[in-house]
Amino acid sequence: MNITAFILTTLAGLSTLLGTIPILIKTKKDKIIIKALSFAAGVMITVSIIDLIPEGINYLNKTFKLIPTLLITSIFIVLGIIVSMTIDKYINKDREGELYKVGIISMIAIILHNIPEGIATYLSSEFNLKLGISLTIAIALHNIPEGISIAIPIYYGTKSRGKALIYTLFSALSEPLGALLAYLFLSKIITNNIMGLLMALIAGIMIQISFYELIPTALKYKNKKETLKYIIIGTLFMITSHLLLK
Repeated sequence: MNITAFILTTLAGLSTLLGTIPILIKTKKDKIIIKALSFAAGVMITVSIIDLIPEGINYLNKTFKLIPTLLITSIFIVLGIIVSMTIDKYINKDREGELYKVGIISMIAIILHNIPEGIATYLSSEFNLKLGISLTIAIALHNIPEGISIAIPIYYGTKSRGKALIYTLFSALSEPLGALLAYLFLSKIITNNIMGLLMALIAGIMIQISFYELIPTALKYKNKKETLKYIIIGTLFMITSHLLLK
């Protein structure tokens, strides 16, 4: 195993835990929930549009022509939305409140996102250390708001900082898990097509969570202006970090 590549991937994953910092700060519940969920929604939507979908198209386009590539990408985005809606349907909404459900769904989606991300980070770092470092920084930046999207709803849905930390940690550890899978099994069998399909699928999941879970939950606190403002802030944050680290 390439230890440097594994360490970089682990650091990228553990940055998700920085998203738990807001639960340690005393502030008004309604305000922090609106800001955190709206910001996370802006980040997830932007990551899907400027990162996951273009990357998926790029991977698939190495095998297929443009029109089939776009068609396959669209199908897997829709499939991701359906998968996320199915997960949503079978999570008990009354267990510990609506916020708890949002946190669990976010955690599942981010774990699914982080595993292939960990694979990509490990393989990139193994073959090109400079690229791996750049990728680690970029992933670390967008993992922080992803951590927020888990920690805040779990904490305010259960009143337990411990649960918020544990669930966020599960998400964080999925990144080095991806690196481990890459080392043990996938480095020889992973293909451009598989990576492309995964990117499109995950984009669909994140889009569904943003529009059907994070934003509607934030809007329940009856402050549309604040919700929109933090969606825009999350969007600008991701665009800026993307451009700076490109």
